[in-house]
Amino acid sequence: MIKRITVDTNILFSALLNINSRIGQILLMGPRYYDFFAPQYIRIEILEHQEKIKKIAGITDDQFIELNHLILRNIKILNHKLIPPEFYKKAENLCHSIDLDDTAFIAITEYTRSKLWTGDKSLINGLKAKGYDRVISTNELFTDFLDKKKSGI
Repeated sequence: MIKRITVDTNILFSALLNINSRIGQILLMGPRYYDFFAPQYIRIEILEHQEKIKKIAGITDDQFIELNHLILRNIKILNHKLIPPEFYKKAENLCHSIDLDDTAFIAITEYTRSKLWTGDKSLINGLKAKGYDRVISTNELFTDFLDKKKSGI
């Protein structure tokens, strides 16, 4: 049973670009069924790209602020610097030949015993090639979300 989810930055970007998408639905209505986690610096990443997001999504400053708030309030933001070193060591070993920028996401995934929700195909494929199975796609999560919603779990 899927309960804990670490949210990658590209998932948040997708939700901000289209809040009515599957990703948006999961992030807005999913907290009934899931605990979402992300590293603290995800806030900075979003703000660094806000102009591009607003332009692509065709939204105003106020709409961006509201959407960002709606989404982030459902995610437990963790100070990734407080995660014990052994989780980072495992994450670095997994990410070193894929993308070291994803180390904090893997460390949080390990620390929270969650699944990493990402749209990054090279990360997914690289991790799976190493036998790492704590990754979930949007399609898999959306199916689980609809099942839980239907059954009222």
